[in-house]
Amino acid sequence: MGMTMTQKILAAHAGLPEVKAGQLIEADLDLVLGNDITTPVAIREMQKLNKQDVFNKDKIALVMDHFIPNKDIKSAENCKCVREFACRQDVTNYFDVGEMGIEHALLPEKGLTVAGDCIIGADSHTCTYGALGAFSTGVGSTDMAAGMATGKAWFKVPSAMKFNIVGKPSKWVSGKDVILHIIGMIGVDGALYKSMEFVGDGIRNLSMDDRFTIANMAIEAGGKNGIFPVDEKAIAYMKEHSEREYKIYEADPDAEYDEEYTIDLSTLKSTVSFPHLPENTRTIDEITEPVEIDQVVIGSCTNGRMDDLRAAAEILKGRKVKKGLRCIVIPGTQKIYMDAMDEGLLKIFIEAGAVVSTPTCGPCLGGYMGILAAGERCVSTTNRNFVGRMGHVESEVYLASPAVAAASAVTGRISAPAELGL
Repeated sequence: MGMTMTQKILAAHAGLPEVKAGQLIEADLDLVLGNDITTPVAIREMQKLNKQDVFNKDKIALVMDHFIPNKDIKSAENCKCVREFACRQDVTNYFDVGEMGIEHALLPEKGLTVAGDCIIGADSHTCTYGALGAFSTGVGSTDMAAGMATGKAWFKVPSAMKFNIVGKPSKWVSGKDVILHIIGMIGVDGALYKSMEFVGDGIRNLSMDDRFTIANMAIEAGGKNGIFPVDEKAIAYMKEHSEREYKIYEADPDAEYDEEYTIDLSTLKSTVSFPHLPENTRTIDEITEPVEIDQVVIGSCTNGRMDDLRAAAEILKGRKVKKGLRCIVIPGTQKIYMDAMDEGLLKIFIEAGAVVSTPTCGPCLGGYMGILAAGERCVSTTNRNFVGRMGHVESEVYLASPAVAAASAVTGRISAPAELGL
């Protein structure tokens, strides 16, 4: 039996001719990632090991992004811990205030992730890099500690699901709608510890930003990872951003998949995930009663890239955020912030009545920069809407694309761009 893309990458990094689903392997790592929440725990665990130096100072990435700039004493102490560790270990890829971005937007932009890589990160959305044809997955801080010390990690080889992407999406349908549709279809545990492998001619109609969004939320379906084939767009992205060599792996024709689905992009509609699970999806035309909202967040590792900001700006241009509603826009990285500034997007947001933040994960995890009070509702381009995710346990989070989020900011209720004549 042949191997999937993911299985081929894992076999190569384990030094094996082949692997099978369920097999336990030890694989070499190309990158180990941590942030300001998870890295302090990993550092403390690493101090318990005999080997307390990192295996390769160039293959560790430490990104201060969750509570940066620091919101309180505890977050300041966490960052100090990581900062001092990075200095002691001479970590090449340490990103702090002024240089940092939201980690899963930053690392591909910095050229640290390329096709064929095997990557772990102490953050569940590390699966984002599958958009470039890499195997990347989230781990706990203990596994991060072992990875930093040894450059290796244990894996159970995942079985796979195939998603055949066909067709071309309509104007306001984006990668966020694709992945919300899939999660609504298979459920939050529909891909539990499986590789979600996206194939098909329709992928050419998805931008790299769309693909990053889709791979990013593979974990919200329970997936071990999400992965795309490496085509011209992916190669062009890597050539623009990285000087590293990449390696393309393709699934064998006889690779085995547990399930196969076909997703016709031309039939998809703007999709919203209602509280309190990402699988609780409705298309915009299935929302028959007005859902009044108090806040909109446009950003995060899921939707803080240029395509996302351009879509939101196109809708907000010449319009106003509804009085009494807060609209928070968070570019994914400093470069995205600058590019959006150069294009005039930030001016559009501010003139519309939104606020623009330095890159941060802040509101996504209920950290800061957009906490919800009891009874408040938020339309957010983030990735999770669990109970209390963005604040009070009696608040509600509705996941949506940047287009729906921006339109909703104008109307004050969940809305499609069509309601604004777009």
